Amino acid sequence: MDHDHTLHDHTLHEHDEAHGAHGTHGPAGASWAAAVQATLHCLTGCAVGEVLGMVIGTAFGWGNLPTTLLAIVLAFFFGYSLTMRGVLRAGVDLRTALRVALAADTLSIAVMELIDNGTILVWPAAMDAQLADALFWVSLTVSLVIAFVVTTPVNKWTIGRGRGHAVVHRYHH
Repeated sequence: MDHDHTLHDHTLHEHDEAHGAHGTHGPAGASWAAAVQATLHCLTGCAVGEVLGMVIGTAFGWGNLPTTLLAIVLAFFFGYSLTMRGVLRAGVDLRTALRVALAADTLSIAVMELIDNGTILVWPAAMDAQLADALFWVSLTVSLVIAFVVTTPVNKWTIGRGRGHAVVHRYHH
């Protein structure tokens, strides 16, 4: 355990103890339910960004690389936006909400995007599938499911360490 706690870390530790996490650090400190909830939140933003990016790229006749890059940027944008919306509702300023969103979601979204886009990249013909093709939607759905499965333990680990979505929880109560 790191004994160089900041006030923020100490506050989170007390919050976790009050809500049944027993203040433990490491993967055992977070429940699978909390990890699943955090990952579903991340998945929502990623899926919105991915689909919107693909629709825009296809509508403008862009190639795979610019379309994929737009989809990734939009996945981060919508993932951060969903977190910020909830934190802003708690009455914090925009700068704090952005910092919380960056701390809560960056690793989760990055892992999800890496797995999601990596799956599409290695799936035969998926990169060339169009919006009207069943392969587009099947490969996107399967890639997001795989990304969810891989990202959930990552979120469990970060929440257990008082990081990731754990930083958001103090603004929800």
